[in-house]
Amino acid sequence: MTAAPPTPPATETPTLELSPDCLSDALCKNVYDLTGSTWFAEGSYWILLKPLRIVMILLLAVAARFLLHRAIRRLVRSTTDAAVPTLLKPLRERIPTAATEPGEFVPERRRQRAEAIGSVLSSMVTAFVFGIALLMILKEFSFDLAPLLASAGIAGVALGFGAQSLVKDLIAGLFMLLEDQYGVGDTVDVGEATGVVESVGLRVTTVRDARGVLWYIRNGEIVRVGNKSQGWALVVVDLPIGFASTEEATAVLRTAAASVALDPDLAPQIVEPPEVLGVEQVTIDGAVLRTVVKTSADGQFAVGRELRRRLAEALENSGITAKIAAARFYPGIPAAGPAASV
Repeated sequence: MTAAPPTPPATETPTLELSPDCLSDALCKNVYDLTGSTWFAEGSYWILLKPLRIVMILLLAVAARFLLHRAIRRLVRSTTDAAVPTLLKPLRERIPTAATEPGEFVPERRRQRAEAIGSVLSSMVTAFVFGIALLMILKEFSFDLAPLLASAGIAGVALGFGAQSLVKDLIAGLFMLLEDQYGVGDTVDVGEATGVVESVGLRVTTVRDARGVLWYIRNGEIVRVGNKSQGWALVVVDLPIGFASTEEATAVLRTAAASVALDPDLAPQIVEPPEVLGVEQVTIDGAVLRTVVKTSADGQFAVGRELRRRLAEALENSGITAKIAAARFYPGIPAAGPAASV
């Protein structure tokens, strides 16, 4: 019995396999399952699906940026309204004695502060949203993001060490704006420079002093700030009366100080009536009486100058100033003056 000849092995037609990128993508696999064509699935993946995803990522990033910027703009506009929560109001408007009427505050200062903060927030939102979108697009092109992120981290650390003073200035400026430590038009004392704030930025604050010198001060170098334009101010006037009667001098000063409070031009700037506290100290030239008056922050200089003028005139008209001069020229002579020894 002759053996049957062996059957030749069946020849398999070569088929193209899907790439790992296409296999890992659900849409590409669905196209392959529907069509059964490898080249069509691969072509649609690289020609249609990839560009469509990139376009969708960009559209979502633009939409997210638009919505976030719109929310920031609405927040900035709402800060100029009177219904802002107390926590978000500037410090000078949180102090009850800062003014007699809430409407006295012009919203321009608040608007400038809100716009500066809004600009910073908008820039941060733009950088964050498009940074995320860029990473997602690179991932679509099969970039390995781990080395890129590691390099970015190293570069960020190096940049932070090299520009730490700049970062310090920016952070200090941002917190200064958020806390409303001072604003344009405020009279401040920042150490070596004392004057009126002319501009406030995230990095530099400019102050013009009483001599007209314009100081550029880095926000990171400002350790302390004395703001003379927030809330109320206390004008303190110390006047020597020599060895004259303290009761007589106190009565004279009280009358003069009361006249300042009755002045129609200065009365709106006075928060509490002037008060003569009494003897503040005793020197070799005699006693020194202290007079104080509580004023608004903007009116402290005008009220202080007028108060000093009227107190000095009152002492001169009462004859106490002559007694002080006589005691200095004739030591040991009673306060009545040189006529007593004639």
